[in-house]
Amino acid sequence: MEFATTENRTMIAQAVRDLCEREVRPHVMEWDESQHFPKELFTDHFGPAGMMGVFVPEQYGGAGLGYFEYVDTIVEVSRICGSIGLSVAAHNSLCTGHINYFGSHEQKTKWLTKLATGEWLGAWALTEPNTGSDAMRMKCTARKEGKEWILNGTKCWITHGKSSDVVVVVARTGELLDSKGMTTFVVERGTPGMKAGKKENKLGMRASETAEVIFEDCRVSEENILGKEGEGFQQAMKVLDGGRISIAALSLGIAKGAFDASVKYAKERQQFGQAIANFQAIAFKLADMATRIEASELLIQQASDLKNRGQKMTTESAMAKYYASEVAVYASNEAVQIHGGYGYTKDFPVEKFYRDSKLCTIGEGTSEVQKLVISRNVLRG
Repeated sequence: MEFATTENRTMIAQAVRDLCEREVRPHVMEWDESQHFPKELFTDHFGPAGMMGVFVPEQYGGAGLGYFEYVDTIVEVSRICGSIGLSVAAHNSLCTGHINYFGSHEQKTKWLTKLATGEWLGAWALTEPNTGSDAMRMKCTARKEGKEWILNGTKCWITHGKSSDVVVVVARTGELLDSKGMTTFVVERGTPGMKAGKKENKLGMRASETAEVIFEDCRVSEENILGKEGEGFQQAMKVLDGGRISIAALSLGIAKGAFDASVKYAKERQQFGQAIANFQAIAFKLADMATRIEASELLIQQASDLKNRGQKMTTESAMAKYYASEVAVYASNEAVQIHGGYGYTKDFPVEKFYRDSKLCTIGEGTSEVQKLVISRNVLRG
């Protein structure tokens, strides 16, 4: 395994950092306070920069890069704003990723070329009000009628549920609890019978839109099926393996952002006639943060390396997601503590890192589910 940062990776990370400093940082708190989802940021800036189709082949309009570069992109965005990092991750690894992995050449030409360039924004719909990790009990159904399928049901917690131009949705086409009884469909915005529902009012990640997607006798062509009928659940599990790396990268970016802010503040803040960084109580907090961040990064690099080589990495991606997400919460909590009373105000960035970090231990499988995945694989031998 070779994790050394190449010159190309360094250049990509710097370009993403510069773009986000210019287009994201000045608006972070404004977007957070108003829960504004800045769709134009993705279409006008991130798309042309190659950030909306990082690992999509160039023939479909993507950047044609690997998971190392993808992780670097998510980390750099999330160091400045977790909300925007989350949206970049959801678009790339879930919606766009699902079509990239399982779509036909014709489907990729039709949808990926718009998604990878940022012309279109994507959403991925698996979760329902009563089925999160228990996806095999989903109630959203698709019934075949001639050469069309009719979708009915509600998906929730969908990133870009209102603003997306296309939704990749997994629906039940067979019996309940049958892992081969689910199928994946691509539904374009404007298709009769698909509409957005409630937008969630969240603790953190407030500039990343999260909403319901409702299907009421929504008709789609059989040409909109990704892969084959009955493959939806297995596809979703493979997509989530990569998605866990995405959330791990998001977590790492938030932890690094909180750490950067803490180091800066500790050097500048004076108490008892000296910078608080000189006090062991503060210095040791920074040491613990730095060590856990480094460990998170190594776990993510390991999972990314396996992903790039096409090898199984279910356990490794779960470990990376579990550990990095918990470190994000830990680091942002310590960052608030280091800032003291100022850390509890919106005048400093760490309170937002603190609020944003919690989602990382929940989204795309809770920490408890990650431990379940890890323990089962460890015990299986």
